Amino acid sequence: MDRAAFVIYPENMHCHSTPAGDQALIQIVDSALADSTRRSGKWLVCRPGCSQCCVGVFAINQLDALRLRNGLVELELQAPERAARVRQRAREAVARLSPELPGDPATGLLDESQEAAQRWDDFANDEPCPALDPATGTCELYRSRPVTCRVFGPPVTSEGELGVCELCYEGASEEEIAACEMHPDPANLEADLLKQLANASGAHGETIIAFALVR
Repeated sequence: MDRAAFVIYPENMHCHSTPAGDQALIQIVDSALADSTRRSGKWLVCRPGCSQCCVGVFAINQLDALRLRNGLVELELQAPERAARVRQRAREAVARLSPELPGDPATGLLDESQEAAQRWDDFANDEPCPALDPATGTCELYRSRPVTCRVFGPPVTSEGELGVCELCYEGASEEEIAACEMHPDPANLEADLLKQLANASGAHGETIIAFALVR
């Protein structure tokens, strides 16, 4: 996992293009989600306002970070007051999280050391996502949300294990859960796009949402 250079963009930054093929990746992921949702039926209980998965930080890559920044720019044009609240929540989160960040608080880059990985397990598990509207329990940047957010809920294999949201698939057997498995990126397109982005801009490494949104 290469975490080398993360750029915090200035306040007046315009949208920057994602690599060619990124929209295709999102369409593939969203199509896989729709297919798994259809097969899951009543077992998948994810609904607007259910925000348990929006609490606790997680790592995002540079494609995710770029989409989020572009989404915030778009929100500023459509609903500047909502965007200002997202930005303020991100700044407040960065202030809270910087002292214990398992990485570089000056850049937001996560460290890849074993010691940092151990610190990560207990890091900010109760921290709400700055994109989460606390009044509605919905995401202000939903269309630009990271891939991790798009695949959370349905059964997805990670590190050799099939995991699901703890609120979903109540009463389903292991076989029934496996039959609903989501395959979000079967051709590993995301890895190729990350390489393209790194080659074009030098942006690579992982961060967290709050740092991605701070300008």
